[in-house]
Amino acid sequence: MSAPPPVTAVIPVHNRADLLARLFASMRSQTTPFAQIIVVDNASTDGAAELARAEGCRVISMGENAGFARAVNRGWQEAESGWVAVLNSDVELDPRWLAQLLGSVGHAAFATGTIFSASSRGQTPEIIDGTYDLMSRAGCAWRAGHGQPDPAAREPRIIDIAPATACIYRREVLERLGGFDEGFESYLEDVDLGLRCVGENLHGAWVPQALAWHQGSATFGRWNARVVRLTSRNQLRLIARHYDTALFRSSLRAILAGQLLWGLVALRHGAGLAWLQGKLDGLRGFRPEGRPTSGFRRFLEASEREIEARAEGPYWRWYFRLAGS
Repeated sequence: MSAPPPVTAVIPVHNRADLLARLFASMRSQTTPFAQIIVVDNASTDGAAELARAEGCRVISMGENAGFARAVNRGWQEAESGWVAVLNSDVELDPRWLAQLLGSVGHAAFATGTIFSASSRGQTPEIIDGTYDLMSRAGCAWRAGHGQPDPAAREPRIIDIAPATACIYRREVLERLGGFDEGFESYLEDVDLGLRCVGENLHGAWVPQALAWHQGSATFGRWNARVVRLTSRNQLRLIARHYDTALFRSSLRAILAGQLLWGLVALRHGAGLAWLQGKLDGLRGFRPEGRPTSGFRRFLEASEREIEARAEGPYWRWYFRLAGS
């Protein structure tokens, strides 16, 4: 049996040294070890960078909170291996996480596993934080299975978008596509990269037995104003980048429904102003400039069908009532 290929882990970090320590502990226990660990420090002030150095990691200091996309790009460009693992600093990995992914990735361009909510760890069943990503015509993404009990019976499948919470990419794919779009800063940059993979007919693998646990929004909080503003803006950036005028017009009803409903959810969580600011940012110079391929259109149609069949909660129920066909 041939040895597994070397993998460089890239971890962007902004504070929460306590969670980073847990990630390091889970990385030390991997049955297939990482060849290199690069921590990209977005101006942490709580000793996270010092902890990483003490663990023997290479630390790249950005000097500011440069955002997730820029930090990850800086990290993978310094990687010394053909595979790059992108890991949020608030995840913990099962000891066989990397071995499972490398053993099942085959010829895929990227791979991810099953990510559980850390708050449900030890419960039966555990609650899914995410698996792979889907996107509605409204430009709103859904992490398949999010918030739902683990069905236990899980079959591997080909996917189009891997959440950058915990995944591996072929370095050559990142080089070919230019990595993450730094204009997104943080949030939905992984969806954008996945959509660009769809346009290039590059697909990934979901390996359900590769397990991880995610704290989720540990740095700022899910409904923090910055998180909501950037997410709100980047939803429109996804549409502008990947839709042409014809697709935009045919999806306009769905876009209005999905975006306004998301605004109501933000308002309910006290983040209505941040949602509005994000939308105003996204509308500046907004123009659909994509060249959607037939593969992209098939992905969008299949995503809508799967979201409608699987997603729960009032947001998605109302979206499909209002969006039309």
